[in-house]
Amino acid sequence: MKYLLGIDFGGGSTKATLLGEDGVIYCENAVEYPTLYPAAGACEQDPADWSAALCQTTKTLLSKSGIDPATIAAIAIDSATHTSVVCDGDFHPLRHAIHWTDSRSRAEATALREKYGEEIFQKTFHKPDTIWTLPQLLWLSKAEPECFAQIRHIFFEKDYIRYFLTGIFCTDTIEAEGSMLFDCNTRAWDEHLCALAKITPAMLPPLCKPNDVIGGVTPEASAATGLPAGTPVICGTTDTVMEVFASGAIRPGDITVKLATAGRICVITDRPCPDRHMINYSHIVEGLWYPGTATKSAAASYRWYRDTFGGDYRELDAGAEQVPVGCDGMFFHPYLNGELTPYADPLLCGSFTGIRATHTKAHFTRAVLEGVALSLLDCKNYLDTLGILYGSTATLIGGGSKGTLWSQIASDVLGMTFTITESSDSSLGSAMLAGIATGIFADAADAVQKCIKPRRVVTPNPENTQAYAALYQTYKRIHDALAPIYGDR
Repeated sequence: MKYLLGIDFGGGSTKATLLGEDGVIYCENAVEYPTLYPAAGACEQDPADWSAALCQTTKTLLSKSGIDPATIAAIAIDSATHTSVVCDGDFHPLRHAIHWTDSRSRAEATALREKYGEEIFQKTFHKPDTIWTLPQLLWLSKAEPECFAQIRHIFFEKDYIRYFLTGIFCTDTIEAEGSMLFDCNTRAWDEHLCALAKITPAMLPPLCKPNDVIGGVTPEASAATGLPAGTPVICGTTDTVMEVFASGAIRPGDITVKLATAGRICVITDRPCPDRHMINYSHIVEGLWYPGTATKSAAASYRWYRDTFGGDYRELDAGAEQVPVGCDGMFFHPYLNGELTPYADPLLCGSFTGIRATHTKAHFTRAVLEGVALSLLDCKNYLDTLGILYGSTATLIGGGSKGTLWSQIASDVLGMTFTITESSDSSLGSAMLAGIATGIFADAADAVQKCIKPRRVVTPNPENTQAYAALYQTYKRIHDALAPIYGDR
């Protein structure tokens, strides 16, 4: 038996999936790491925490599985797009990584939109906002000029972690699409976009395909992780496309709804769909794209709530299940780090509204779950204005799909039937991609046929869908009332 190892680095944890050549998941393991908030609007992570989590999760997975590590045919790593690590000439980080949800580059994003917005949109299919690397680097050049002057290499998250394993500096083209430094038409780093960020293309990683084998585990990394030296490591790619792949979405019209750190609704198309309120990335299947809408803090909202107010997810879900639809008038808006679709407003803040003395902790919990789902309805409604065709059944992916209550709430709010597979984790997608890279799977369709196993179906309750449609109108009115206040802060 040969095995494939996929490792995902999400918003607050890493997860490893050990996949057999027979398409069976043999072992999984997860390790959390912290997110840092050193200032208003700041969101950072320490790359050393990623490396430590990698070592811990691989050693634990190998111990739990009991397999011979030499039977691992290949390794692939994925992570969220456009979380950057700036390094010196020796590839050492100069500061903490700037997470993609960091919103300190508001002024820079606004200036880029005003002066170069059309050029940037035509080249990158996106408008400047705080989530992209270009405005974040421009902010860093002004806020920390001494640090910025020392930059010689710029990594993206999964590429830095893979460098820890292999010593190879590179990235894939899908990751590059998320930097706002890459021309999606010419498929190359763009000189002028780089100049806007005050860097040169030479500072950025050489470009590879996601399934290229780029090197092997070094002896030093082997000692730290327990993985055999020389084990092939592929380039890998970003977490959302790996989740989309792991859900089986490889045909035009397939749709995924994501309840992970961020929330996404993605539709597979045979072309990019540039729109200033959409996110466009190419698929691993050549010629396909997965344009989508996004809400910034989905499972991140629930984790923030758990960490701030205490409890574990099972206990919290059990309490929320006893609360009626609409939380007896309480609403939560999940704008902890601003919002993307349909507002693209980094100044928006999270809020609980409608609180009364009769409300309990369980009401607050359910309000979080409903608020994220209503934000996804905002995303779906915007998607529907663009005329992109998709089916009535979506695959629900991300950590939030594991909770029966949250998946039912999301199904009711969106009025969609969900298929939930045995695993749609991006680490499974990475393992499948490693299988394609090494010839264990013939192609994406073969990998999906062998590895994707439906687990359950969630159907919407029509009465609840109707009730949420009315609540959504109030949800929108609360946003409209509070947005100008946040803009004055």
